[in-house]
Amino acid sequence: MTQIRVLIVDDHAIVREGLRTLLSEEATIEIVGEASNGVEAIKLATSERPAVIMMDLLMPLMDGIEATRRICALKLPCHILVLTSFGDDQHVHAAIQAGAVGYLLKDVLKAELLRAIRAAARGEPTLHPEAQRALIRHTMAPASPFGELTERETDVLRLIAQGQSNREIAGSLHLTEGTVKGYVSTVLAKLQVADRTQAALLAVKYGLTIGN
Repeated sequence: MTQIRVLIVDDHAIVREGLRTLLSEEATIEIVGEASNGVEAIKLATSERPAVIMMDLLMPLMDGIEATRRICALKLPCHILVLTSFGDDQHVHAAIQAGAVGYLLKDVLKAELLRAIRAAARGEPTLHPEAQRALIRHTMAPASPFGELTERETDVLRLIAQGQSNREIAGSLHLTEGTVKGYVSTVLAKLQVADRTQAALLAVKYGLTIGN
């Protein structure tokens, strides 16, 4: 009997323990490791080569969306199934865009979870009904105005939206204050807004404060 190798990623030990206990009852599933953050998840994904990674989203050091993006970039023979408490549009879209094959909420029943794990092992998608609705809402929403921003400019904008000053942004991103000032000017020009406040409001409107 072929077993599905599963890696559990969640920053709460009680959740990992519960999932391990639940899944260990299944002869077709083998738990090959547990991680408490995205950094650990990448290391274990590389060393253990699971077929399915059950990924939480909000974690310290590196969140599940960034970990999903990096693991998918490694082209490992695995599929990522998000298991989280958040079903809002921004998290759902970001996770799917990062490469997750499935998205479940933590209120899922055992039978549904097992079906999703087996589907993920085959590379088939599974979406919680709320995640499906979130994706539909996203496809109907106006296009993001941030398409011309580089990754670093997007980071700067996100921190502007969080109320950080140029000095604080410099500290957060390990840049000089002068470099940050240049990035801010570029961001304002690309977004065609007059000041930081308008840029921050735009970022909040489109959910850019969700993520890294």
